[in-house]
Amino acid sequence: MGFKQRERRDSQMTPSPNRLRRRRAPAALAIAFALGLGGCAGDSTGLGVNLVPQEQVQAMGVEAWNAIRQQTPASNNSGYQQTAQRVGNAILRGAGYDPSTWEIVVFQGDEVNAFALPGRKIGVYEGMFGVADTPDQLAAVIGHEVAHVEAHHAAERANTEVGTQLGTQIIGAALGAAGVAPPETITQVLGLGAQYGVALPYGRNQELEADRLGLHYMANAGYDPDAAVRVWQQMATLGGQPPEFLSTHPSPERRIAALQQEAAQIKGR
Repeated sequence: MGFKQRERRDSQMTPSPNRLRRRRAPAALAIAFALGLGGCAGDSTGLGVNLVPQEQVQAMGVEAWNAIRQQTPASNNSGYQQTAQRVGNAILRGAGYDPSTWEIVVFQGDEVNAFALPGRKIGVYEGMFGVADTPDQLAAVIGHEVAHVEAHHAAERANTEVGTQLGTQIIGAALGAAGVAPPETITQVLGLGAQYGVALPYGRNQELEADRLGLHYMANAGYDPDAAVRVWQQMATLGGQPPEFLSTHPSPERRIAALQQEAAQIKGR
């Protein structure tokens, strides 16, 4: 092979500076987008985008409620139902709602869980009464769940999920075009990074915001904010939570400390 032939072959194998710059450009844009996506977390509770209409979120909440009602029987414990109605109505008034427009149901089941859904629905499982065993403690739980609805956390989660999926697809395509790796591989890796860098922090921040707002609702309703601290202290004894970094909920220690500080401010201590 002559020198000219080798020169032509080498020139074909070695990218030109212009080609390298063209490859680096989409990669740089993708990296900048990724840094911006991750940098939004902080104390924020959402990406700040509106991709899912509020009406759709409300409809999703009602649909989920109807599915729960069909799959899970209501509790036969009249005492639980009456307590949930009384406490829930007080919390709703404390949050500025008309309780007559909400539906509150205690469901059968040992789950230590409660929820509130867009569409004005509140559900409490029988198992929650084993932990929140006083009206004040139940008020802390229901206040927290109502706060999720008032702060539009379900809409934020829906928008964050849609935005994160779109973002990882865009980054994956850009880096794939730059020859860094196949787009599907990059998207999978970025999906993991987005989960731990963006999606989960929003979950933790939403929980902390709901704790704070819930304390004010229960105080407005005449309940003792310190009861929220006792509830989460009891919840912490149940164990089984992963490290805060891999959890959508704050660590029990962080949560209890934040509750104690907010409760002291509300009570003027």
